[in-house]
Amino acid sequence: MGIENIYTQILTEHNNSNRNKHHIESPTAVLKGVNPSCGDEIELELREKDGVIEDAAFTGVGCAISQASASIMIDLIKGQTKEEALRLANLFFGMIKGEVSDESQLEDLDEAIALKDISHMPARVKCAVLGWHTLENAIRGEKGSD
Repeated sequence: MGIENIYTQILTEHNNSNRNKHHIESPTAVLKGVNPSCGDEIELELREKDGVIEDAAFTGVGCAISQASASIMIDLIKGQTKEEALRLANLFFGMIKGEVSDESQLEDLDEAIALKDISHMPARVKCAVLGWHTLENAIRGEKGSD
């Protein structure tokens, strides 16, 4: 599969949108994630209350895949419990690694399925998982990758 097939309408729309790319009010977690191999970086902000992610957003710079993946992730995790967000992140990692390919299992990832073919492009995998690893680290209270 060529790179031209990666930039689907979903990815382009999320990359060009600022809907999830901004600061949020009163975040409870702020964590920076960096992909040292290409320079992509995001700063993820989460506001969690009683174990539920009430709001989330990110800022940063990077390639279309890193920015679109983070935006898609934000849409998916808002209103979810931290445990559900971690489950979705693990499902996403499984899809990217090619370990989970059953479409019925991947339905929970909604638009993130648009990134499925990234698994065939090793150089882009770190771009796609940057936001998700940052989310995982933020929820577990770990330090960022800067």
